[in-house]
Amino acid sequence: QLVESGGGLVQAGDSLRLSCVASGRTFNTRVMGWFRQAPGREREFVSGIGWSGGSLKYTDSVQGRFTISRENAKNTMYLQMNSLKPEDTAVYYCVASAPYSGLLTTTQNYQYWGQETQVTVSS
Repeated sequence: QLVESGGGLVQAGDSLRLSCVASGRTFNTRVMGWFRQAPGREREFVSGIGWSGGSLKYTDSVQGRFTISRENAKNTMYLQMNSLKPEDTAVYYCVASAPYSGLLTTTQNYQYWGQETQVTVSS
């Protein structure tokens, strides 16, 4: 089970930090990540992080503004979002892969999905 928190309504240029807490004992074997879906658009990969946190991926539109991290001892992953833009407005999903998966950007790679959290950025 994945439980997200941290979404909200902010102004352009502001920051938010999303958190995702996972249950179970295999957190440190799973790639973790974030997807988002804006109204009328397809779900898209935002960022992913490998088992130990050493491998990171970002979609081009958030590179340099968002930072993904994880604390395996706490079964928790974070997404620090800075310099938010109205186009970041979307429902955000925390995701977890099957154990020992690669860090991929497709939805099919992820076994578990969080309940979603809304991020709204006003201009």
